[in-house]
Amino acid sequence: MESNVIESVTIAGELVAADFSVWNLFLRADVVVKLVMLVLLAMSFWSWTIMIDKALRMRRLAKAARQFEDAFWSGGSLDELYEKVGDRPDEPMSSVFAAAMQEWRRSAQRGLGKTEQAKDNLRERIERVMDATLLREMERLERYMTFLASAGATAPFIGLFGTVWGIMNSFEAIALSRQTSLVVIAPGLAEALFATALGLFVAIPAVAAYNNYNNKLMRYAERVEGFMTEFGAILSRQLEERS
Repeated sequence: MESNVIESVTIAGELVAADFSVWNLFLRADVVVKLVMLVLLAMSFWSWTIMIDKALRMRRLAKAARQFEDAFWSGGSLDELYEKVGDRPDEPMSSVFAAAMQEWRRSAQRGLGKTEQAKDNLRERIERVMDATLLREMERLERYMTFLASAGATAPFIGLFGTVWGIMNSFEAIALSRQTSLVVIAPGLAEALFATALGLFVAIPAVAAYNNYNNKLMRYAERVEGFMTEFGAILSRQLEERS
């Protein structure tokens, strides 16, 4: 008799454990809660896609920047370096250099920069060209960063909405069955907690990745701005040597 009771409890415990698996929680969930879960899963998939892409891109940028800086400070000719990188490179630092060299060559072909006023105008144009190029390149690098920030900010609230809806279903089940046992309350609470956990699963990596990549992009922009200052000084010295 006693052994049968223990066996039945064990079987019931196994059944409860099976019922509360992730897949069964999804299948048993209300339509609204299912929609919330699907939305959060889609946000998680897209967030991880962006994070992997940003990680690979930042690694390539760091490598390309080192190679360009080594070539730039090697003491070679700026014209030769410009011919090497081309007029449309796919890396921001090289793009800033190419844009400045294009303006420099255009002014040289037109015979500009002979007077002090013309030299000042040329310096200003080169600075504007480099600033505009850097802004355009950084906007391209920051693409989809807004989604990471939005996912980190909204995913917990979307999960909370699923939580509230699951608790409402639990209250409805209590009212219909007129029982307050754990068997009646547990399914709705499990759905609710699962939606909350899924929202946090989306939000935490998205926020961490956004902060990480945002800091890296800021440091990279400062690195390019430092190069712009030094390159502008080199061009300014060359203008003075012409006079």
